[in-house]
This record gives sequence, C-alpha cells and structure tokens, in this order.
Amino acid sequence: MKSRIIALAAVAAVAAVGFSQFGQSEEKPALKISGPFEFSSQDLSKDGYMFTRMQVVESLVAINKKGQVEPQLAIAWSVSPDDLTWTFDLRQGVTFHDGAILDAAAVKLALENARAKPGVIKRVPIAEIKADGAQLTIQLTKPYNPMLTVLAHYTVAIASPSSYNNQGVATSLAGTGPYQIEELVPPHKIHVTRYDNYWGEKANIEKVQYLAGHRAESRALLAQTGQADIVYTLDPASVAPLQQTESVEVVRESIPRTILLKLNNEHPYLNSYQTRQALSLALDRSGISQQIIRMPGSEAYQLFAPSLGAWHIENYAQSSRDLAKAKALLTSQGWQANEQGMLERGGEAFVVNLTTYSDRPELPVVATAIQAQLKEVGIQVDISIDNSSAIPAKHQDGTIELGLVARNFGATVDPLALLMKDFAEHKGSDWGPTNWSSQEFSQLLTDLSATKDAASYQKQAQQASQILAEQMPLIPITFYTQLVAVNKKVGNFSFDPFEINYRISEMTLND
Repeated sequence: MKSRIIALAAVAAVAAVGFSQFGQSEEKPALKISGPFEFSSQDLSKDGYMFTRMQVVESLVAINKKGQVEPQLAIAWSVSPDDLTWTFDLRQGVTFHDGAILDAAAVKLALENARAKPGVIKRVPIAEIKADGAQLTIQLTKPYNPMLTVLAHYTVAIASPSSYNNQGVATSLAGTGPYQIEELVPPHKIHVTRYDNYWGEKANIEKVQYLAGHRAESRALLAQTGQADIVYTLDPASVAPLQQTESVEVVRESIPRTILLKLNNEHPYLNSYQTRQALSLALDRSGISQQIIRMPGSEAYQLFAPSLGAWHIENYAQSSRDLAKAKALLTSQGWQANEQGMLERGGEAFVVNLTTYSDRPELPVVATAIQAQLKEVGIQVDISIDNSSAIPAKHQDGTIELGLVARNFGATVDPLALLMKDFAEHKGSDWGPTNWSSQEFSQLLTDLSATKDAASYQKQAQQASQILAEQMPLIPITFYTQLVAVNKKVGNFSFDPFEINYRISEMTLND
C-alpha cells in the first residue's frame, strides 16, 4: 500500500511539474491539449502532423468528416483526358501568417521542397510542376489515381516561402491556417494563437496550448484534475477512473490504425512465411483485445480495418489462436524444443529482440503479453522499450528484428499511396515492412494506381490484401480505438479518424 501511495504521489508530481509549462492567458483562458507525441523540428516531412493537427498549415485539398476530398487552398481542379495533367485553381485572397500572399509560385516551392524529402509525394510520377499566377499545373509521366489523397497529406502542407532555409527545410513555419505559432519549444510545447486574417471561418478559441507527456497515467491525471482540457491517446486502464470524473467525458473512436509486428523478413529466424504464420497463430489476439486494449472485437487478422473499404477482406477466415499448428509449422522449419521447452536449431536458440515505444501507452503492455505468448511455443523475446524514433532508426541501420508499432493506414484515406511508398523497394520503409518484396504485389500496386473502374479496383485491392495476409511481412494484432478525455466545458468537440486535424477552430471553451 505504501509503495502505491508513493507511486501515485510521483505521478502527481510529474503532472504538476510538466503541466506548469502550460502558459496562462492574461485575457481569455487557453484550450489546453495533451498528447504523447513530441516533435523535434518544423520540418513538415518529419513533424508536419503536429502542425496540421494544430491547424497552423493547410494543404491544397482536405479530407472531410465523411472521408471525402474537398477543396482547401485549391478551390477547383481538373484532369486532362490522358490523366497526365492536373490543373489546380487556387483560392484568392489567402495570406500566410507572415503576410505573404498565397500564389501558385509559393505552392510550387512547397511541393518541390516536399519532393526532395521522404514522404508520400516522392512516389508520385511528377515530370514537372508549373506555376502561373493563381493556377498550378502538375504534369505526370503516367497516370496516378491517388493524387488528391496524397495532396491532403501533412508532408505536402503549404508553408510560406519565408519558412524554408536554403536546403528547403522549414525552420520558421508560417502557414495559412486559422492558428499561427506563438511559442514553440521542442520537443514538448506548442502554443498557437488565432490568425485574425484567416481566409475561412475564424476560430472560436483565441489561444490553444499543446504539451507532450509520455506517461499515460500523468496525462490521465491532468484530465481528472482539469489541468488539461483534452487528452489524446489514453491508456485503456485510465478509462474507468476518468468515467467517474464528473467533469470529463471519455470519447472512443475507431480509427484505421493497426497495432502490428514489424519484422525483419531477412532475419534467419523470420525469413519464411511459415515461421511468420506460426508467430501469428501463437498470438492470443482475443486476450490482448479484451484484457489490454479493453476493446472486445478489435482483433486483427488482416492489416486493414473495415473502414478502409476495398482493402478490407470482408469474409477473411479469421485464424484464432492455434498453438498446436504453430508448433507444427516451427518444426517444419527445423526448430526443436529443448528440455526447457525452448526452441533450438543448429545449436542456436530462437531468441529475438522486440522494440517498441511508450508514446502509445498500450504498446509496452502488449509487448509483454506477446513475450509470454510466444514463450509458450518456445520462442524467447527480449523487449526493448524506447522512444518511437528507435523504430525508423533500427530499420535504417538494419538492426530491427521485431518492432511493435501502431500504423495509421488511413493517413491518405485510401492506403494505396502509403503502400506504394512502403513497398517501393525491397528494404521497405521506416514504419512499413523490412526486407520483403513480391513481384505480384508490386504489379498490383502499379495497376491500382491507374485503375479507375471501381469494381476492378476492388478486385485488385482484395488480391493485394490477400497476399499480405498470407505472406505476413507485417503481422496484424488489433485494430485501434482512440481514447480521448474531453472536459465538459469544451464545446463542439469532434475527432478526425484520419488524425490529420484536431479541429480545434470549431471548438468552444465555456467556463
């Protein structure tokens, strides 16, 4: 009991110290937001998601609440009959936060800077971008159907020319959104203030403050005590006490994000699909879903959630846990149990490292469950809990063995553009597969990028999803539900399932 009291006191102390960094508005109270995600720069290719969520920068097009593309900085667009020329008419009278006028030249510079960095636009077959007053033209070398969803992505948000240094990296971000940066202290703090010259409907709340906090229990305590008005990405264990807090409502939203195992598919222990299937069969997804995620029915036996339409296999035969079949598959790959029940092959034990991160509080707990479940078939899993940056770092240097991640496949609404980036080369991508490729799968992605007929698109997307479900270069575990604590004084709260926009300009703050 004494140790629990000490632990709670420590959490309270962390909360008090951390969130004393929330500034106090001398005029009107600020909306205070907490989430787990830190940022290191103003570079849109790395941290742009924070600046679209805080509504500092905007894109040519946006994704509305129905998941449809709608005008934003572009008011209209057209495509040539051969699908190679996209022409965008820009919104007139828009100014950046530094006072510069939005025109096609500014948009071209932003898109060219984005093309020079990692991001979904690198896979778009662009031959040339032309600027003429308020009209932007993108010339392609071949048809590319996901163009509009790519242009809604945070990595291609439009910043003022003054935002970029000589290397094309945004270092002093001035966007066109309803909020402008007031104070920025990486990696934790973003303060924004209403931009009164915004082209659209003005924000209701004058000031908004974001502060990152890794400890889920600390963030939950902030919601309970009213120190934060909105807290994103709650630990499922925090829901019960929050539901007993009269001033707080807990919002649950299903989103197209999947908790999955990222594998090094060339690791000598993981380089056969039979072994990967064995790992999948050894997982107790129902137990994880019910006891850790606390969302019964969220088990994932395929990568894509039902909300991703054509990519979700409606009648996919779900494979419940089957330890006997898992062991048989491992035996077929030459693994034998020793006297302690652990697997060996050629004198080597089946030991792998699993890296995950605490930014999403449920992941370390899920990792511990996976460790126990794989031990039942004789596999030893050593867990490394790090910052989220460890996943891309280990992918790049080739040291990743297993990574437990939460992957947003809806970042471009339709996952095609994201998949074309993830699977563009055998090495894979930071948050996608590692060292896996399939000629058939790659051809399907190429065909899909030029397919207009909805029925053909559906058929090809299903074939691509089936390949991933069978070969398992990534092993799905559960579909994701976002948990958000919202103080009842916040009015008109809504959640963006694509996690592009916090929609704070629509909210009100009522004391």
